[in-house]
Amino acid sequence: MKKNKISFETSFWAGYTAGNPFKAINAFFDFAHLDYYKQSLSGVAMYCYKKEVYKNENPSDIFILYSVVKSFLKVCYCLKKKSKKWKIKKSLRSEKVFHLSSLTKEEYDNPFMVFEKAFEVKTLEEFELFLYQILELSLSPCVADIDLDLTTPYVHLVKMLDAAELMRERGVEKIKNQNQTACVIE
Repeated sequence: MKKNKISFETSFWAGYTAGNPFKAINAFFDFAHLDYYKQSLSGVAMYCYKKEVYKNENPSDIFILYSVVKSFLKVCYCLKKKSKKWKIKKSLRSEKVFHLSSLTKEEYDNPFMVFEKAFEVKTLEEFELFLYQILELSLSPCVADIDLDLTTPYVHLVKMLDAAELMRERGVEKIKNQNQTACVIE
């Protein structure tokens, strides 16, 4: 049976196609810093409830944010399947240091758990719909009567951002079989 590959669509914003999810994560954080993504998503979420338009001076930034985060969601969906073959490298830092505060200790030790939990709660399509909806609401000059659960996918998205940054910082390695050596991707 042939496996369907998910296109991460990185060529729209990164300038090249990243077929490997770990390379796509690098492209994602090379494009912008973790703080930018978190601040932008927080701003978008807050403007869902305002009459003002988010990034009124340059709304095209929102289109780019949509493209990048949509690619990121596809990468995260792919990473949830990689947990059986890959593991995060051990941290050289003290276990008491949690600079990525949205993660629990277990998630800090195994960031793949974040992706597994997120996609148990929502499907990839539901995350993409959430992204579309909050961007649409944040660009509308009218206050809509929101009857949607925006909190759950938002919290999972922030956790996925932190987990991906942690994976990038620490690196990943292929889980060794008896007949196989480790393959490290930085």
